[in-house]
Amino acid sequence: MASQMAQTDSGDDSLYPIAVLIDELRNEDVQLRLNSIKKLSTIALALGVERTRTELIPFLTDTIYDEDEVLLALAEQLGNFTPLVGGPEFVHYLLPPLESLATVEETVVRDKAVDSLRTIAAQHSPADLESHFVPLVKRLSGGDWFTSRTSACGLFAVCYPRVSNTIKDELRLQFKNLAGDDTPMVRRAGAGKLGEFAKAVETDKLKGDLIPLFTVLSQDEQDSVRLLAVEACVSIASLLPSEDTDQFVMPTLRQAAEDKSWRVRYMVADKFIELQKAVGPEITKNDLVQAFQGLLKDCEAEVRAAAAHKVKDFCQNLSPDVRESVIMTSILPCVKDLVSDANQHVKSALASVIMGLSPILGKDNTIEHLLPLFLTQLKDECPEVRLNIISNLDCVNEVIGIKQLSQSLLPAIVELAEDTKWRVRLAIIEYMPLLAGQLGVEFFDEKLNSLCMTWLVDHVFAIREAATLNLKKLVEKFGSDWATQTVIPKVNSMARDLNYLHRLTCLFCINLLSEALGSEITNKMLLPTIVSLATDSVANVRFNVAKSLQKLGPHFDQTTLQGQVKTTLEKLKTDTDMDVKYYAAEALDDPCIRTADGL
Repeated sequence: MASQMAQTDSGDDSLYPIAVLIDELRNEDVQLRLNSIKKLSTIALALGVERTRTELIPFLTDTIYDEDEVLLALAEQLGNFTPLVGGPEFVHYLLPPLESLATVEETVVRDKAVDSLRTIAAQHSPADLESHFVPLVKRLSGGDWFTSRTSACGLFAVCYPRVSNTIKDELRLQFKNLAGDDTPMVRRAGAGKLGEFAKAVETDKLKGDLIPLFTVLSQDEQDSVRLLAVEACVSIASLLPSEDTDQFVMPTLRQAAEDKSWRVRYMVADKFIELQKAVGPEITKNDLVQAFQGLLKDCEAEVRAAAAHKVKDFCQNLSPDVRESVIMTSILPCVKDLVSDANQHVKSALASVIMGLSPILGKDNTIEHLLPLFLTQLKDECPEVRLNIISNLDCVNEVIGIKQLSQSLLPAIVELAEDTKWRVRLAIIEYMPLLAGQLGVEFFDEKLNSLCMTWLVDHVFAIREAATLNLKKLVEKFGSDWATQTVIPKVNSMARDLNYLHRLTCLFCINLLSEALGSEITNKMLLPTIVSLATDSVANVRFNVAKSLQKLGPHFDQTTLQGQVKTTLEKLKTDTDMDVKYYAAEALDDPCIRTADGL
């Protein structure tokens, strides 16, 4: 057939590219075959709908034994092929190649084939669904290999609503058989698609056929099956009235929350907010609060971390009439334990949401119960925990006000900023721009500005270096007017410091600040300081002046470059120290400065 297509095409010059593409489909080079598959729509357009149906599609069906990446591209292309075979009336012509692709060994290919089958199922008429699509589902369901049976599980929900009652009965029975398959992979696929199928099935059939199935899957010997049954809990609970949820879903959910496998309990924790919304406030109050407590106290850190992530949302979704009492009596004691958890991922997960409890609990409860927890986390050895607390200070600020915040949390921040361990000080410096944005310029100037300046003269170089970068970020946040009034005078005063290391830090600051301040302020307020240090008694300072002038060259205008900059560098070029001479000569040779000199 392929040779016939190629011969026919090569006989007509206008179809010659098609012959080339078809040859590429049979080429030994995988990349050429992949390129040809990606151009399938071009081939189909050139062939026309009839030849696409009668020649191209059968040709593709016969040649499905390729590399996975080629098959993946083919499965994706066929999902968009309906117009190219003549529209919905002929869409069933696409089923044979997709059916073959849905049985291959590679999971991603099968999944893509199922996606495409689901897409084209919607384009079948009810009659075509029953005569073409449903038989395909049945063939896949009865396949010898588990690959075809796993693929079948994803196709029931898309065809069920539009077929006759007789066919619906057959489909439910077929799905039941798959959910009880001997192969765990098939049962896992069934459990994964159970929630979706439940939404397509009538309520009476849901209770009669699918809920017993759900109960069996949730007790499967394989934890990979049981954890997927947890996902089905959400869908089924959202479809049932409260009393039925309590009767049919809650026993399974309670069991899953205490499952012997941590992966199942993790899934419950991960889906907890969706479950909470699906079962409603009454069942939440009676059942889920206790289950949530159990997950927050779980023996596995992964489960505790997943539950900790949900603390704020769970509390937010509680019924308003019991929210505060439930949080204070049931949730907060667990949260207090998690603050000092042995696992840093658990503490970090909690720190990312704990500040969100402030608006829920109000000012008095925040001050009395939450602030001590925030303080503990602020001093945690894990940097991610500290960052998560500092990142969310604004929502606490809105509840308790800046005055209370400054009295409680800021002393702890200042204490960390002055810690004897330089790595702790370094961590706080890195958070300072973020903190500045949370607190605003006035409060920052009053409480934290002096701290930032103190870091510039720290005895550890890494702190001084981080402090200069911190200043640049603060200037970018608060603007050049703030910098000229608050930062530049203090930086310039460091040029007169008795310690040469501090004078060096002054130069490093100027190098970075110039990037944030622009040419005018650099020329007017920073250049004189650089020039004054050109006569410093320490050679290390003088050659850094040369390096600074070279670095800042692009910020200076022609007059300044030809005047102060060139004069200073020429003087440094005659210095007695070899390093100073070298860096001065290198700066004078810089294209920016040399061009200004007219050379």
